[in-house]
Amino acid sequence: MPLFNTIIVGLKEVWTHKFRSFLTMLGIILGVASLVGMSAIIKGMENGMKEAMVAMGGADKVLLEQQDVPVEQEHLADQAPGRTMADVQALKQTAPLLRVISPEMGVNNVLLTRGEKTAMPSECVGVWPAVVEMNMHTLEHGRFFTEIDEEQASPVCVIGTGIRDELFGSPEQVGREIVPVGEIIEINSQPFTIVGMFERYEGERDKKERELAKLKPREELAGPSRQRGWGGKGNWAFQRKNMTIYMPLNTAWIRFRAAGDKDGIPDPRLSDIDLKVEDLGELESALQQARNVLMLTHRGIEDFGFRTQENQLESINQQIRNARMSGGVIAAISLLVGGIGIMNIMLASINERIREIGICKAVGATGLSVFTQVLIESMVIATLGAVLGVVASFGFVRILDMVMPTANSPVITPGAMLIAVAFSIGVGIVAGLFPAFKAARLHPIQALRYE
Repeated sequence: MPLFNTIIVGLKEVWTHKFRSFLTMLGIILGVASLVGMSAIIKGMENGMKEAMVAMGGADKVLLEQQDVPVEQEHLADQAPGRTMADVQALKQTAPLLRVISPEMGVNNVLLTRGEKTAMPSECVGVWPAVVEMNMHTLEHGRFFTEIDEEQASPVCVIGTGIRDELFGSPEQVGREIVPVGEIIEINSQPFTIVGMFERYEGERDKKERELAKLKPREELAGPSRQRGWGGKGNWAFQRKNMTIYMPLNTAWIRFRAAGDKDGIPDPRLSDIDLKVEDLGELESALQQARNVLMLTHRGIEDFGFRTQENQLESINQQIRNARMSGGVIAAISLLVGGIGIMNIMLASINERIREIGICKAVGATGLSVFTQVLIESMVIATLGAVLGVVASFGFVRILDMVMPTANSPVITPGAMLIAVAFSIGVGIVAGLFPAFKAARLHPIQALRYE
């Protein structure tokens, strides 16, 4: 029998037993939908994590971290200087492989106030202007700090749009863009003048939601939900940047750190030193150069370490590989269960058609043609289930997106669909082999006597 006719016969058999065939295909449908859906969710997570990595400074950013001294230097632990401005000056002068050096002095337990409104920033930091390039900020309104602001420890600050929304109201609430440049806010009860504001940072998902919200009538809006710091379903990196407030580094030192802690001891150490290398291809050389400089400024005490975005990217890739493997195993089990269903229904179909098979063999059909016919029918069921599974996966992904929103919308990829369909067809072939062998080996006389 020609292949085309064999497929037509298989489709007719499916149509004849529609409900039974649908129940048989249900395992394949669910397996394919779960495989494609899992792949889409993981792809969205991957996009979100890489988007966050770029938002926090890009692949050429290196964090100079404070670490415990090695075991062999434990007796020098109380002499460890930590990260200081001496490190920054030494790196600027003697580490040419570093392109940008950005010191930061954090202010802890910050409360921002304006009248009766309050806000808690994700970070309140004293910085140099280099932080704009380091953390890939874009100043949309006003200006950044000048050398005069730094020298005079001026009480000025640059804020993110999240802080603007908390203290002055968001554009969605008041119906217009608010630019608070020139306004005065209090940082831990000390007045500061806002001299600049960054642009709104948001991922693809948040941007789409905001654009859709603009299309709704004002009376339908009950006001946007307040998202503080790390909250909400948006990308944490963008929310952190939006809830950032910067002041001149010298201002942070004089106004908040020079007075000391509860014991009155000033703390001149920096909370962060961020670096950017001149050439990413010479990353190892640049880090070795920086390490040599820091070993001199720290008097041989190795109380520091480097954390690169490259390490973070490898961590992201490892997490994605693990998630894909876990999701793939779960989906594969679903497809195997569907394959067992196909095998079961094909065996039942053969038992119903034993006399028909006997007649076919009696009039000249070979065992190979019977084998092919049964195998094709199994493949038809598996293929139809795979196609319906791909269609169902779009709805499945949409439901998952609403129930478990992530920083980035799930992305259905053609590769995942092709793998799911191919695996389903493979399961259909394997599931049809035993019933096909059983049908091909039937003796025509015994088949004709079967009642």
